[in-house]
Amino acid sequence: MTRRLIPILAAAMILAPLPTTVFAAEAPAKETATEAKKNLLPDKADDAWAEVRKAMNPPLPPKEWNQKGPTPEERAEFKKQTATLAGVAADKAKEFHTRFADDPRAAKAKDDERRMLATAVGLGDETREAALKAAGGAPGAGDPQVEPAQASDPLAQKLQAAVKKAQEKQSEGTPVVVAAFEKSVRELQKEYPDRSEIYGALFEIAGMVEPEKARAIAKEIVAAKTETSLTEQAAAMLKNMDRIGNPVAIAFTAVDGRKVDLADMKGKVVLVDFWATWCGPCVAELPHVKAAYDKLHDKGFEIVGISFDQEKDALEKFVAKRKMPWPQFFDGEGWGNKYGKEFGINSIPRMWLVDKKGNLRDQEAREDLAGKVEKMLAEK
Repeated sequence: MTRRLIPILAAAMILAPLPTTVFAAEAPAKETATEAKKNLLPDKADDAWAEVRKAMNPPLPPKEWNQKGPTPEERAEFKKQTATLAGVAADKAKEFHTRFADDPRAAKAKDDERRMLATAVGLGDETREAALKAAGGAPGAGDPQVEPAQASDPLAQKLQAAVKKAQEKQSEGTPVVVAAFEKSVRELQKEYPDRSEIYGALFEIAGMVEPEKARAIAKEIVAAKTETSLTEQAAAMLKNMDRIGNPVAIAFTAVDGRKVDLADMKGKVVLVDFWATWCGPCVAELPHVKAAYDKLHDKGFEIVGISFDQEKDALEKFVAKRKMPWPQFFDGEGWGNKYGKEFGINSIPRMWLVDKKGNLRDQEAREDLAGKVEKMLAEK
């Protein structure tokens, strides 16, 4: 049985406390473009299904929230971003059961569409209400479309209890909460060693702990006999960790026609900024990014933007209005972005710093960006 994996601890700590009224009624540009795009999935059913399964896993909160808790505005924007992704996942599920109606997985895709629409609406996305109603409304206990095992699953109940127990430690800080949650999950793992939800919870934990511990957990998930989408995500996490200290292969023609190749930028410190115009946290970071660029560009600091937008015109207008002089990668694929997929980027903003030798040094560069760049520029 395939079960949808969700970041239950993050949801409880970050999303649940926020009222749905924090959202504007209008949808972000990303979603509008997605709905207009007819083919979100590959042509082969197996490849398309793999894409649907990946879409079922929403992003984890930024790691820097572990050290410095998010502001209400940051939490609201993350919630909005998660709602958008749930809507995109629903679109992909709908496309699968429409295009591959005779596939035995089509029924599951219909259920996934309905569940993800309910998630999007539950997180405040009013633009998905009509689609949810057309799909049959939000699933609930006793609904024939909800698997009985999911409606009264002992493990699900125990995981929720583990979350509540961990939440009691919130006054002691996020690391203590995560440690308490992991302790409970490890106890449940002994009782349910083969359940995918256990590894989903562990993957969430891996996204909230220090690198070496995250690496150990990711390796554990890769070696486990669990859902393919989950082992692939863990493998991508390991691959990204291994990128530290090595060159990053990025080469493209920017939207303004400039040729960009990180291999030709040795001697510079380069920020690789994974972002989108529709991403609230990304836009909120822009003043800090511009300040660092204005201060340090003449000393050898460069920025390369990797845009997750799907509308080129919207990107070009935004860049011109905000006076962003650095080159932007754009392929119109949104979350299917070439470099987003290659580097396993499942939440934005994400900022990488490449040093003067051309090696990746930092994958979480948002905190004290200017200070980090200055230190790297001073290196021989």
